[in-house]
Amino acid sequence: MSLSRRGVGVMALFTFVSGSALAAKTTFSSVWKAPNAAAVTFKGKKVAALVIDGDMSLRVSGEEALVRELNVLGIESVAAYRLAPKEELQSADRAKGWFERAQVAGVVAFRAINDDRRRTYQPATWTTTYYQSFWGYYGNSWSAVYEPGYVRNERFVSLETVIFDVPGNALVWAGMSTTENPKTGQAVVAEVVKQAVKEMQKQGLASAQAKSK
Repeated sequence: MSLSRRGVGVMALFTFVSGSALAAKTTFSSVWKAPNAAAVTFKGKKVAALVIDGDMSLRVSGEEALVRELNVLGIESVAAYRLAPKEELQSADRAKGWFERAQVAGVVAFRAINDDRRRTYQPATWTTTYYQSFWGYYGNSWSAVYEPGYVRNERFVSLETVIFDVPGNALVWAGMSTTENPKTGQAVVAEVVKQAVKEMQKQGLASAQAKSK
């Protein structure tokens, strides 16, 4: 697994978790909203979905998932990879022109910042209560039930979600989420997107009403 210069890439989300049957769970540990966030509106404006990572296939999957969720909310959105060549998007100076020409008013960006793997060993146990004396132990241990130990691999992937007002060049909202034991990148990105949208709704940055069909 390669690491980008800016930290752990979203590539960390797109691998299988070995030895764990636990379902993925995403929670937001902290959120922040700018004092003037209520005055910022993207209604009738274009919002870009951006996943910051060097792997193009991962960017495409993540950005398209975010676009789908934003569209459901009635927010006109576009995947950033569709706006400009990937080489252009990796430079702030060059990307700025592409965003301006596309009349992008807002950006919702994702970036994985930590991939914590933990290995826990549960030792073997003997379910007998006759350890008080040797002969008690001796006589009863023949029928003791042995439970072999096992190793459990757990994984915690932290992802930051930020919203920027592009014309104002200002941060509007930010959130930090952690996903426990993700199995596939597609599943965890979809879950984080939905949880992020819920947090945005709580902060009044996204309408709770879906787009009419």
